[in-house]
Amino acid sequence: MPICEWDPWRFQFFDHVLCPADVRVPTEDADAYMWFPAQRWTYNKLLIAETQGLEAAPHGVEPTAYPVFSKPIYNMRGMGPGSRVVCSARGMKRANRPGHMWMTLLEGEHVSTDVAVVDGHARWQRHATGAAIGGGMFDHWAVEADERPALAARVAAWTGRHLKGYTGMLNVETIGGRIIEVHLRFADQWPDLYGPGWVEALVRLYAEGRWDFPEEQRRTGYSVVLFGRHGVRYRHPPAGLQAEVRSTPGVSSLQITFHEDKDPSQHSMPPGGFRLALVNCWDRAQGRALCDRLSLAFNATARPWRRRRTAAATAA
Repeated sequence: MPICEWDPWRFQFFDHVLCPADVRVPTEDADAYMWFPAQRWTYNKLLIAETQGLEAAPHGVEPTAYPVFSKPIYNMRGMGPGSRVVCSARGMKRANRPGHMWMTLLEGEHVSTDVAVVDGHARWQRHATGAAIGGGMFDHWAVEADERPALAARVAAWTGRHLKGYTGMLNVETIGGRIIEVHLRFADQWPDLYGPGWVEALVRLYAEGRWDFPEEQRRTGYSVVLFGRHGVRYRHPPAGLQAEVRSTPGVSSLQITFHEDKDPSQHSMPPGGFRLALVNCWDRAQGRALCDRLSLAFNATARPWRRRRTAAATAA
């Protein structure tokens, strides 16, 4: 598949769209790193901080003030292993490890933004926010219809300064409007929520170097998550139940997000729980109800566990 997707539960987003055999569209950071050598520096989080004038340095260089945020300089697999807030010089000594850095501790909303870029110019952006429930888990993600003009302008200015010559997708993570991570790809969890024709526009971007997406109307969509306990060998729900969920009005897609034939320990999952399913939909309450219904289908192995949603997650 020229749209190079590794997760079979996401083939459904791409297998209906023709893509030239000589065009490679990355969905994984490792692929993007290899295919775009001129821009692979963006995976260096220390450089990302320095491009914005944020105080940052590798471990071994003492911060001028605390608290700071410590994390890997490179992290190609996600989940932020070893990331933490460090509040003192003593804490920094305990946290010190090769390949890690510290940076200014940022405050504000954490936003994930997909950006279509043509020769460094941001031609389209879409923002998403997650409702965290602890342990690296999210109750849901909201793919927003709103434009967020101030954030979009800051992201566009950064790409214009630093990515001249790059054409393709970016995923940019920000906290309080400051960029903390850049990925040379898009978020492949919810391309169906971007609207009809978006994947076709994605292919044109890589095949022809232009962005042409006739976006008639944006809708806020939701990617609602179901978690189970770690250490359980789960099985996929019955095909009939999956088909019923997918055909429910208001549901855009269902993803069962693990391999039955792999040991649970071989999956990359957040520390708080094992991700079982995602329901992409237009009504968050409906998506949660369907996830709860799906959870019953996992009783054949063990009752899935989902942390009680926080008040903030419930209100989001």
